[in-house]
Amino acid sequence: MQTQLAPQYQGTPEGQEAEAILRKCVHCGFCTATCPTYQLLGDELDGPRGRIYLIKQVLEGATPTRKTQQHLDRCLTCRNCESTCPSGVQYGHLVDIGRKLVDEQVPRPLGERAARWALKEGLPSPLFGPAMKAGQAVRGLLPDAVRAKVPAPQQSGAWPVREHARRVLMLAGCVQPAMLPNVNRATARVLDAAGIQAIVAPQAGCCGAVKFHLNDQEGGLAQARANIDAWWPYVDSPAGVESIVINASGCGVMVKDYGHLLRGDAQYAERAARISALTRDLSELLPDLLPELAERLQGRIDPGQALLAYHPPCTLQHGQKLRGGVETHLAALGFRLTTCRTESHLCCGSAGTYSVLQPALAYQLRDRKLDALGDACGGQKPDAILSANVGCITHLQSGTDVPVRHWIEVLDEALIGR
Repeated sequence: MQTQLAPQYQGTPEGQEAEAILRKCVHCGFCTATCPTYQLLGDELDGPRGRIYLIKQVLEGATPTRKTQQHLDRCLTCRNCESTCPSGVQYGHLVDIGRKLVDEQVPRPLGERAARWALKEGLPSPLFGPAMKAGQAVRGLLPDAVRAKVPAPQQSGAWPVREHARRVLMLAGCVQPAMLPNVNRATARVLDAAGIQAIVAPQAGCCGAVKFHLNDQEGGLAQARANIDAWWPYVDSPAGVESIVINASGCGVMVKDYGHLLRGDAQYAERAARISALTRDLSELLPDLLPELAERLQGRIDPGQALLAYHPPCTLQHGQKLRGGVETHLAALGFRLTTCRTESHLCCGSAGTYSVLQPALAYQLRDRKLDALGDACGGQKPDAILSANVGCITHLQSGTDVPVRHWIEVLDEALIGR
């Protein structure tokens, strides 16, 4: 797509990156076929191609409007369009640039500013954990809309204490320890069973995705730098860790992007690239763990017992380009697992803070996903729905009485015989 940058964007990092991305777009429109918001709204400007045109216009000097901002806001950043695009357009990076440029020129209403500030400051805050506990204590009294964001308290079990020669770093995350504490502990126990020690760096915090995608990009990058500093002593040492393992796919896609996001930072570029190269989604360890786990699970799994429906998060299948691993390897271990027949690629509507800021669209997508998962089970109610991201899990759980869990929890329970 030919682009003539306006003078104010010529020679800038944002302008140069955006122009390079736009030049790959050939207007084919394949992306609209897999865009969740286009499927719901049927508006070209609520699909990737339309949003690309809006961003192009801004880069060429057109004045963005509130309507421009709203069309970009309604994008889930699920990156399904990237999986579909035959030209390799990096839409996720482009929409980040577009949102930044539009927000610099279009003031938001006070209510929107307040909600976005509360999310970007509140979710990564140390106060989030105590606030979640308080909410869980009175969960039954909360309004339905609030209760949907407050999961029931979860038993988390113990963190393993054995030491192993093989060691990995784990990102605890900002919201997961408070909302789903068992996920991190189950991860550590499964790795321990396979002879790998999971270590959490005390100073590591939020991956930066919440702030970055709410257009506090400098705040998000500051959190990325803080994590790099916290991890570096474990990485740059003779007895260093072999990888950084992340069990929330939304965090994983952000950390894998540190190298790109900090490529212009002379102090952090090299270290950021190394951190990104070391980062692995938890599912990427499964091929290596399979022989040990299969031996330990022998005779413990009845393939005809529990029917499990699996939803692969967009941040896993589109952001990290990891497809089929969880399904293939859990099936190899004996679990009875199924996925959506026709809509496995579509977003569930969680999308970070999207379900809070765009609830009407988010709940339509949630219900559509739950219906598709039910169809995948042949109309039979699954015993559990599995996923790989805290946001997807809590969002889907708000629309069903079927337990929604991280796949590592099911594997952990099988190993300890529960």
